[in-house]
Amino acid sequence: MSRILIYAEITRDNYLHTVVFELANKAQELAQKMGGAEVIALLICKTGLSENFKEAFVNSGFDKVYIAEDYRFTYYSTELYAKTAIEMIQEISPDIILIGATTQGRDIAPRISATLHTGLTADCTGLDINEQGKLAATRPTFGGKLMATILCKTIPQMATVRPKVFKPASKNNVKNTEYIYKEVQIADIKRKVEFVDFVKVLDSNINELDSAKIIIAGGKGMKNEMGFALIRDFAKVLGAAVGASRDAVEMGLAPQNIQIGQTGKTVTPKLYIACGISGAIQHTVGMSESDKILAINTDPNAPIFDICDYGIVGDAFEIIPELIKHFN
Repeated sequence: MSRILIYAEITRDNYLHTVVFELANKAQELAQKMGGAEVIALLICKTGLSENFKEAFVNSGFDKVYIAEDYRFTYYSTELYAKTAIEMIQEISPDIILIGATTQGRDIAPRISATLHTGLTADCTGLDINEQGKLAATRPTFGGKLMATILCKTIPQMATVRPKVFKPASKNNVKNTEYIYKEVQIADIKRKVEFVDFVKVLDSNINELDSAKIIIAGGKGMKNEMGFALIRDFAKVLGAAVGASRDAVEMGLAPQNIQIGQTGKTVTPKLYIACGISGAIQHTVGMSESDKILAINTDPNAPIFDICDYGIVGDAFEIIPELIKHFN
């Protein structure tokens, strides 16, 4: 039987990363196209922590969960986690490996692929199974000007996917999940880095973008600081978070930590309002899965109008003040 393996990342706060559930939902779709492949999770965590996640695995449609527990897995370690993951993957022999394109995922994925002598498609925005039964992984390329669909010649086929590119299942997909605990040999591994301390920097902008139901984003069409002040005023009236395109960030109109797109964050709010944003693919890959998109742009031929649900052709400097008056 074919197998799809998902790396079940644990956050610093000892929770399953949300990308695990997003990948699990997508894996169910891929499994059906493969004729009923098994969906398997690989969990590496500190001793006893796996018990906290069993219900989540059952409800997310995993057929099996392979678990490696050890007190030395309390904090993520590149050397320990990579060796453990590789050892378990070699035993499981999956056809496909999916990993979240998080900080941890981007660290461990290339180490796994290099050791297994297989390919890795990074930062994917789309996954499918082609007519030959191969994983077709789609990602932006040439600075975001093109979308490339990449096939891997070797097994396992690997891909990393950015959080929020796919949505988790809307309802539970309950399976009779089998849990398999494995002992791994890590005593002889010499770690090059030791964890000393972690100081969390709270950034309200980042937190707001992750959880915001409404995001108002500005692009280079907002022109200057007055333009972005207008964006912030509009956001305040609607109770929205503020985002920006890469062009706006490079112009110095907004900080990099609120950049949305290929080189920024991926967001999926209920409503996304794009102000003065042309809609280049570098930006739209980070917001195209929003429930509703409203675009305001002076150019009627701007690509943003091809993906938006509602469009206003006009000057944002004239339209936004009228909207503020209306909602105030």
